[in-house]
Parts: sequence; structure tokens; C-alpha cells
Amino acid sequence: MISVPVPEVAPGSERRVFVPFALAVPFLVLVPPLGVLLAAVGAFSAYFYRDPDREPAGEGVLAPADGHVSVIREDGDRVRVGVFMSPFDVHVCRAPADGTVARLDHRGAAHKPAFAKDSERNERFEYTLSGGDGAVGTDDAADGPDDSGAAEADTEAAAADAERIDGALIAGWFARRITPYVSSGDTVTRGERIGYIAFGSRADVVLPAGYTAADVRVRRGEAVRAGESVIARRD
Repeated sequence: MISVPVPEVAPGSERRVFVPFALAVPFLVLVPPLGVLLAAVGAFSAYFYRDPDREPAGEGVLAPADGHVSVIREDGDRVRVGVFMSPFDVHVCRAPADGTVARLDHRGAAHKPAFAKDSERNERFEYTLSGGDGAVGTDDAADGPDDSGAAEADTEAAAADAERIDGALIAGWFARRITPYVSSGDTVTRGERIGYIAFGSRADVVLPAGYTAADVRVRRGEAVRAGESVIARRD
């Protein structure tokens, strides 16, 4: 019996890929030109929605998306790394590190080119990954005048902030559909699939506090792969 390999495609896109192939089978017999067209549509969809397995290339913060590094800049006391995705890149985005999804926020309505300065107002899903048990450092404090408890809370908040990674999946002029695969409270592993941006756009990572530009392991214009390429590491 002939074994036909089944392509790995992005979660949620299976129908768009396999329906054209299924329809192509009878039409190749009944109306061959239409069958060939449907098979071609299926092949294009399989390529467009492809989702290859990835393994991290080493320790450190991973690239959130396939594409080219377009942004490396300091945001206050932290460092932002952005990856520009073309329509021909894999569109599945991945977690840059282990953690708990402490925040997931859908905001913005504009659709400017992802590389433009005013793309900060574009539609986006912003997320926060907290380290370890999921604490990200809130303003909660122990009741009463217990200074030791307050100091301990401050220490825990600082430690949590040092492990926190913020990120964003940003829509562009052409990419107008972002599908998150995670919800607030979910625990993710480094390199796990966390979302999908149709037609590509941009994915940003804001490194934890304590990282500097010297810890960034990529250069502007460098090609990276989601869940595989290491974009930052502290020695």
C-alpha cells in the first residue's frame, strides 16, 4: 500500500488545506482541468499554512517568528527585538521562553505596514510570559504594617520582573487576522506554538529586565526561525 505523507499545517487551517485535495480526487476523473486546479489550490494552501517541527538551537530566548530581524532597540530599561515576517515565511509564532501566560491583550485597530513607525497603533495581541510559578510582580502587599512582609513581596516582585518576557503579534497592512493559540493562565514551553498571523507581519519580544543590547545574539537583517534561532542569551 502506498503511504502518502500528510503535510504538517497550522492548527485551525486543516479544512482550508484538505478540502481542495478531497474535491480534486473526483474532479480529476470527471472534469480533469478543474481537478488539476483544485489540486493546485490544495498544494498552495499546504505551503501557505505549513507548520514544520522546530527544535531550539541552544539555550536562550528564542525567535518568536520566522523572518528577518527588523528591530533591535532599547525600550526604557529593557531591550526589544522585532522580527518582520513576509507572506512567504511560516506564519506560526512560538513562545520565546518557558512561562505562564500572565496577560493576553487584544488592542489597536490600524493596519499600517509593519515596518512603519506608526505601526505601534496596529492591531495586535500583546502577551506577558511570567517565569516559574506565574507571578509577574503585582502591587499586592501583605495587610498590616509588617515591613518584613512588604520587603519580601518587593523582592519577589523584582525576581518575577527579571523573568518576565513581554511580546506582541502585530498585524500589518496585508496581514489582518491574528489567531492566538493560548489563553491567560496557560503554561507554555519554550518553542511551543502560541499563535498565527495570516500573511505574515511582525512579532516582537521585549527581553527580561537585566538583559542588555550586548546579550542580543542576532543582527538587524538576519534571518531567524521561530522556536529554533536564539535571539538573546546571557553568559
